Amino acid sequence: MKKTIYLAQAIPYVNAAPHIGHALEFVQADSLARFWRLLGWDVLYTTGTDDNSLKNLQTAEAEGLPTKEVVDKYAKQFEGLKEVLNISWDIFNRTSSKEHFRGAQKLWSLCKKEDIYKKKYKGLYCVGCEAFYKPDEIVLGKCPDGHSNIEEVAEENYFFKLSNYQRYLERLIANDKLRILPISRKNEVLSFIAQGLEDFSISRSVERARGWGVPVPGDGSQVLYVWFDALTTYLTALGFGNEESLYRKFWINSQNKVQILGKGIIRFHAVYWPAMLTSAGIPLPSSEFVHGYVTLEGQKISKTLGNVIDPFELVDKFGVDAIRFYLLREIPAWGDGDFALLRFKDLYNGELANGLGNLVARVARLAADTKLNLPEKKNFTFKKVVAGNLKSFRFDQALIGLWEEISQLDRRINEEKPWELTGLSLKKSIAPIAREIREIAFNLSPFLPRTSEEILDQFTGKISAEKPLFPRI
Repeated sequence: MKKTIYLAQAIPYVNAAPHIGHALEFVQADSLARFWRLLGWDVLYTTGTDDNSLKNLQTAEAEGLPTKEVVDKYAKQFEGLKEVLNISWDIFNRTSSKEHFRGAQKLWSLCKKEDIYKKKYKGLYCVGCEAFYKPDEIVLGKCPDGHSNIEEVAEENYFFKLSNYQRYLERLIANDKLRILPISRKNEVLSFIAQGLEDFSISRSVERARGWGVPVPGDGSQVLYVWFDALTTYLTALGFGNEESLYRKFWINSQNKVQILGKGIIRFHAVYWPAMLTSAGIPLPSSEFVHGYVTLEGQKISKTLGNVIDPFELVDKFGVDAIRFYLLREIPAWGDGDFALLRFKDLYNGELANGLGNLVARVARLAADTKLNLPEKKNFTFKKVVAGNLKSFRFDQALIGLWEEISQLDRRINEEKPWELTGLSLKKSIAPIAREIREIAFNLSPFLPRTSEEILDQFTGKISAEKPLFPRI
């Protein structure tokens, strides 16, 4: 029986078009899905959109359009990333669906009655984060994540008794029962918990939500707080609250449940989410990988600054695997990174055109001269540098390791000078190098799937010279 793994990517707000920062998370999650599938595991990879947030509502009001029309428009653009970035998700789950509503309400109903209570509350609410902050956390009118759309809110809401789970969460994370990588993020969560956990609001008034969102079971005056609702997507994508066969297979009965998310939403995933699930008597995810942010030419990506880069345009200009390569190789997997067009062109020409592309072209020409014939592609294995790093979410280190092997093959060719050989001598020299190129191509398949397939096709059967994989720019 196949081992199972569930890969659940965080869902973005749909109050604007996708940008290069979103693309990073999609290609990271996709690389993991492709890797585990090639290992023979039964993989389910889900993503989707967070349709019910207050910021979506505010965008719709600013654009003078119905909220549904706005979220549908931007959700369609996020769905379009599947083809543009060559993403292999299995399920795209939208939180505005009736099925999601049922599942979110079911999670609420399963939580212990003593963990949910109603009270009047007044606080500073950041619409950008969809979270309340203490006054000392707001500096110069901005939240810790840099948003300035702070509102003072006073209303009666339902609260979740997070304070009941202080010791439990500390032990859970410290002992890696919920594994958080990188370690710096694990320590960040433990530090947050050590400051003392306070109960948090899990609903908002229908009036403030303008009637948009998931109704609270049994109380028509309230809708679910967006983070209670949005986190439930990891369950409802599997049919939780509806047809639950996938939920039983990939959540209840699987030991491998991985969530991929950005550092700005770690508090919700590593503190709120496990407490909610425990209250509801539902198993926890096994691990959470937390990636950093992408800046653009050293600046934070912002609609206000007008520096948003469109991944659709980038792919159209440079090709999908070139963009995937930059994001996975250049952006530190365990930290923040920068997208700069000059650096992109340098990396493209240096490592894709002159590195991999040139190596493949040289060897293909020499192999074609010998009429070298290689067998069908099968029985490939992942190199340690790839398998070890991907299991720790180190996409950049896996690719750096593969490019070291590409450089070694280049040096070997320069030392052996097969172009000076003929006949059997040439074949004996070039055949092992051609076979190693196939191994490298297979190992590239999680990261650069189209390039991998092109190389494997070219180096199967009778090898022939083809047009360059990556023409110089």
